[in-house]
Amino acid sequence: MKSLFGQSKEKPKQTAAERDGLLQVKLHNLENENTRLKQEVENLEDQVVKLRLQLRALRTLQEASVTITARTNVVSLLERVLQSALLSINASDGSLMLVDEATGELVFAVVHGQVKNSLVGHRLPMGTGIAGWVAAQREAVVIPDVSRDPRFSNDVDRTFQFQTRSMVCVPILANERVLGVFQAINKFEDRPFDDSDMAIMNVVAQLAANVILKAEAVARAQDKEQKEA
Repeated sequence: MKSLFGQSKEKPKQTAAERDGLLQVKLHNLENENTRLKQEVENLEDQVVKLRLQLRALRTLQEASVTITARTNVVSLLERVLQSALLSINASDGSLMLVDEATGELVFAVVHGQVKNSLVGHRLPMGTGIAGWVAAQREAVVIPDVSRDPRFSNDVDRTFQFQTRSMVCVPILANERVLGVFQAINKFEDRPFDDSDMAIMNVVAQLAANVILKAEAVARAQDKEQKEA
């Protein structure tokens, strides 16, 4: 092809070094893309496992809520449910606290994790700490770093030689009643809890409320039968 000045204009040829350079760039980009895709696949696999665990926990509690009898050990049932819920959101520790309606205090009824054996039965005044705030306000919270939250009280940590770093805490509600709170503490690998974890805990808390109400109804019916006998 000739230019306007009548001289032939040819496209410069790539040297071998230039071709090798371009090939190296393409290979590098391909390796990066493969690494990214591999990471995405691993993340998806982790999410699938997490969803399966979550569904298993929810199915266990849902089935239990309709099969409660006078012989059902409700505390043991809720302990298994709490353990499944914590596993599904990768939390190392957690508890279910119930409201003692006679005193208005929160009582650790079910505990999973490091201080399980010593914390059961411990009481907190309503409104104390994050769990007390959640119960009083009937509102769920996700706290990535409790040391930055003024609602956090380290009384339990100090008493039982524990370290709370992060938390998701949800109320257990039945219409106008506050039955207690569920809390998950310290996610594995020090990752922060997120809204999806709170959503799972909210569903678990609602199903737990159904279990507690059903157990109360069974207990009332049993008392009535005994009085009429």
